[in-house]
Amino acid sequence: MRSLASFLLLMLLLTGCYNQGPITPDAWNLTERQLDSISFYTTHHYTQNYNFVVTRDSLVILEQQPEMMPVPDVLASEMMVGDQTIPMLSMVDSLTLRKHDHLVVAEITTVPTDSIDSVWVKVARDQHTQGWVREQALLAAVSPDDPISQFIDVFSDVHLLVFLAFCAIVGGAYGVRRLLRKGAKIVHFNDIPSFYPTLLCLLVASSAVLYSSIQNFAPEMWRHFYYHPSLNPYALPWHLGLFVTSVWAILIVAIATVDDVRHHLSVGDTILYLGGLAAVCAVCYVVFSITTLYYIGYPLLIAYFAFALYRLSLQKSI
Repeated sequence: MRSLASFLLLMLLLTGCYNQGPITPDAWNLTERQLDSISFYTTHHYTQNYNFVVTRDSLVILEQQPEMMPVPDVLASEMMVGDQTIPMLSMVDSLTLRKHDHLVVAEITTVPTDSIDSVWVKVARDQHTQGWVREQALLAAVSPDDPISQFIDVFSDVHLLVFLAFCAIVGGAYGVRRLLRKGAKIVHFNDIPSFYPTLLCLLVASSAVLYSSIQNFAPEMWRHFYYHPSLNPYALPWHLGLFVTSVWAILIVAIATVDDVRHHLSVGDTILYLGGLAAVCAVCYVVFSITTLYYIGYPLLIAYFAFALYRLSLQKSI
């Protein structure tokens, strides 16, 4: 009885200590600068104190404030003065940032008279190295200072995807042919009695389709995720949460696949099989990532599911 009374007293004290605070319109009395910052964050997905890392070989920043520039289009490559062509950057003090430099956004301003880009961003590498640059030039030369964002950068490069697609298809076709001629085990063609390899390939293909679908139909959502990535699917909108869940599923199924394959094959055959499986997964990723951007990936995914499950059923019936 004493314990119950003590527990109720403790709960009463804790409840009495909780103060929700007045919910009044005064709680949203923000300054105009704060409102502008919130508005900018909503549309641009970053704001002051955001961290970037330089990914290009160099990034030129200007020491003068944008309002003090000699001409509105100061970052044009050159201008004519009489009969002479003068580089525009020679008219202002500039600093050059190098690849892998870490930057922080110190200030953001708008220059309505700038016909190229009205948004200017002040970035700082340290206390002595800071300056202004147009937002377009900045975002083209930097990446969010987050390993997930930089990983997305690598796998979002269309030129890289096309190159990987060519290498993966050629290399995968050659590898599959060599393995089949040797009678080696390979997913979809001469598979082991396990569902995990097929499941892994289907997960990779589905994730690639989902990844490109988000870029097609919800680009701003993907852009926000790019600037503020998370591996927690419950902290994201359901589209992104589903994609992150599929990535976790790929990792878990991959571990289960490796463990299952080594129970069916010898060490040498396991290495060969896993190498062929990696090639098939690579082909699935690049092919479905690119084709979905042009809406071909959806019927292709259905056809691939039918093919994979059909081959798996044949393997089990043998």
